[in-house]
Amino acid sequence: MQNIFFTTFFILLATNMKASIAIPLSMPKDAIDTVGHGALDTLLVQYVNDAGKVDYQGLRTQKKALAAYCQLLSNHPPQESWSKEAQMAYWINAYNANTLLLMVEHYPLKSILDLDGGKTWDIQRVSVGNKKFSLNDLENKILRPIFKDPRIHFAINCAAQSCPPLWNRAYTAGNITSTLEKQTRAFIGNPIYNTFTAKKARISKIFEWYSSDFGDLTSFLNRYGANLNSRAVVHFNAYDWSLNAAQ
Repeated sequence: MQNIFFTTFFILLATNMKASIAIPLSMPKDAIDTVGHGALDTLLVQYVNDAGKVDYQGLRTQKKALAAYCQLLSNHPPQESWSKEAQMAYWINAYNANTLLLMVEHYPLKSILDLDGGKTWDIQRVSVGNKKFSLNDLENKILRPIFKDPRIHFAINCAAQSCPPLWNRAYTAGNITSTLEKQTRAFIGNPIYNTFTAKKARISKIFEWYSSDFGDLTSFLNRYGANLNSRAVVHFNAYDWSLNAAQ
């Protein structure tokens, strides 16, 4: 099964990259992780609080360090020798780090929607190897279709107040499985974003926008403590796009 996963992954990845990054499609015996995320981890610990709010003013002073980490990712695109967990951690960190870099490059601002006419997710500014990706590419051409794990939505952060809180650590092959579960449960159970009674739910727009990722939504929510009945009425909250800045 692992060989099948990796072969499928890199065929899709090569397609998305239009073959601009040459990656072998054979699976070596010893899968290893070859890029470290310590630099991002250090920045997140210092400038993101436990509620997932970002000290953009402080992080701005470390723009060179953040840009250097993004360049590190660009210089070391995922390889087939990496584990599935390492690949997923890479792409989630790439999304979050490049979003943070975009914000500090334009800070102060009130919302990510202030950039590029509200279409900043479509600008191909993220370098991976010799290919440019947009943030939408990372989410909708790589993370969602390749990994098919709806918990990814609670790990990537779009710099908005209604986004699932940014975890103040970097994802790694070793922590990603447990942390995705923890972040999903924490977001669903947080009344700032979602509220439940047995018969009614008021929930994040994420569950509407990406409904195909969650399967039976009531079952998914109940898996993480919602306790809805099968006839529960679901309403989707308006999305607050204001910047997720620490006060």
